[in-house]
Amino acid sequence: MSSGGRVIITGARGGSPNRLEINNFIKNEKFFSLYIQALQLMYTSTTQDATKSFFSVAGIHGLPFVTWDGATSKPFDPDVQWGGYCTHGSVLFPTWHRPYVMLYEQILQQLAATVAAKYTVEQAAWKQAAVDLRQPYWDWAANAIPPEEVISLKQVTITGPSGQKVLVDNPLYHYRFHPIDPSFPQPYIGWQTTLRQPNSSGPNATDNVPRLTSILRSAQRNITSSTYAMLTRVHTWPAFSNHTVGDGGSTSNSLEAIHDGIHADVGGIGQMGDPAVAAFDPIFFLHHCNVDRMLSLWSALNPGVWVSKGDSEDGSFTLPPDAPVDANTALTPFWNTNTTFWASTATTDTTKLGYSYPEFNGLDMGNPEAVQVAIGNIVNRLYGFSIFGSSVPMSGPTTSFFASSAAAAEVPVETERAAPTQTAAASHAQSLLATNGHDRGSHPIVQTHHYVPPNHGLWDWTARIEFRKYELGVSFSVLLFLGEVPEDPEQWLVCSNFVGAHHAFVNTAAGQCANCRNQGTLVEEGFVHLNHAIAEHSGLGSLDPEVVEPYLTEQLQWRVQKVDGSVAELESLEVCVIGTPLTYPPGAQFPVPGERRWYNGITHDRRGGSRQA
Repeated sequence: MSSGGRVIITGARGGSPNRLEINNFIKNEKFFSLYIQALQLMYTSTTQDATKSFFSVAGIHGLPFVTWDGATSKPFDPDVQWGGYCTHGSVLFPTWHRPYVMLYEQILQQLAATVAAKYTVEQAAWKQAAVDLRQPYWDWAANAIPPEEVISLKQVTITGPSGQKVLVDNPLYHYRFHPIDPSFPQPYIGWQTTLRQPNSSGPNATDNVPRLTSILRSAQRNITSSTYAMLTRVHTWPAFSNHTVGDGGSTSNSLEAIHDGIHADVGGIGQMGDPAVAAFDPIFFLHHCNVDRMLSLWSALNPGVWVSKGDSEDGSFTLPPDAPVDANTALTPFWNTNTTFWASTATTDTTKLGYSYPEFNGLDMGNPEAVQVAIGNIVNRLYGFSIFGSSVPMSGPTTSFFASSAAAAEVPVETERAAPTQTAAASHAQSLLATNGHDRGSHPIVQTHHYVPPNHGLWDWTARIEFRKYELGVSFSVLLFLGEVPEDPEQWLVCSNFVGAHHAFVNTAAGQCANCRNQGTLVEEGFVHLNHAIAEHSGLGSLDPEVVEPYLTEQLQWRVQKVDGSVAELESLEVCVIGTPLTYPPGAQFPVPGERRWYNGITHDRRGGSRQA
């Protein structure tokens, strides 16, 4: 706290240690023990209305629609302006969340130091662990199912201040309100804790962990494919940053669109599925820490590209709707002095913000080209299999797009472009996989593969989904299938014919918000990559248009489902299919897309299909 009374956001102090992936983080006895105790203190050591309480920090994102630490516009009219600060749908979406996670991390580190001071064994080591403690991230693109310490264990074992193992309540499992804020609408007003994929909307609802894990497992392929396409094919800030229409010609999802899907899959009708209350679930910050990591990875692959001019879309407490914004716009309510706020221009270098990510260890950050190559190799190893993968049952040269054996990942990558640097980068990537929890042992769902650059063309098939975001007034999903759709909507997200979905992350309190009412015609878009599903279901043996087009015309289906599981219709829906030829020329680190082609006939003349023949 500063002398002027503001909470000045500095981020964590003590250099820039790594934020760790949650599967790796929980293996560090000292970090995990301190984190669990610090988070519990953040929950309970103060009243909910205290500025640095978990409730107040979570409330920055939405409900209870009160100002945080005195950050308002002048004049402020609560009947006109949006109740909350978050910049969804805006070019500021990635950078606004950066100081948000910094604030959370800063408070946790301060509380961890308080906890560490109580240890009577290895005092110096525990105090140093508190200095090095950073918020962990959940890499949903590598493993969409978080560890049981996050989603299923109500109690966890930690090392207590005496050095003995103790069983304590798990604050990552849920947040308990004390009390529930009267501003919360149904069903949240009736729930004492946060819930994930709850089994009902009634006051006795509980988490449905089996359904949560089934949905995340089913979504894995689409999440990974979307992440890889975003990192390797999106090169403009507007297309990368937010889910409004404009993909830069990439047929790839934005960071925000992928983020929206994680919220929907985790929350269901629970808090994570609604931006008004999402941040009260502690998994929110694991999720957004990875969103921030994706910003770092993408920025390294696109050096010099940063926040461009745009508008505020839905608006916020301090931004009226459709106001012009850019890299210098104040990221309220995040104070960097007693009188000024953080801006995107000050958030480019995470080492100055108190943290880093393991992917950047040992890299010369003063050499953007070398960093670009190194990060590209890591992205290929973590997520590159998703575009086709070794399991694709294709005949001929297509099968060699990736090596069929995971052992090939040990072979250094060398291309015609900067071969010596590339070899060093490959070694760095392999070291990262071994130490950062991204190996196959830590992530059984995902395998990493080594690129074998082919000299032939390939095709990427993608469904583009467009709709008016606020048409249904609640969060909803457009689900795609190849083949029959189950009669029971409860089975849609987990059935074998489910391909992927695009999710609308919609505030249920939009009716209280003039901005949201005014933005009723706001259109967003998303993409679902179809290649894996075509290969798995079709038996075609080829991705060429002459065989894929008639197959998709016959087999591609879609449905609209509200967050509560009910079936819906969208007047504004348009589902189109795009085919993009890909090549892998010598020296290319990623597949190179050619001119995309619209195959409108696949969905035309069907409800919600292409409006053009």
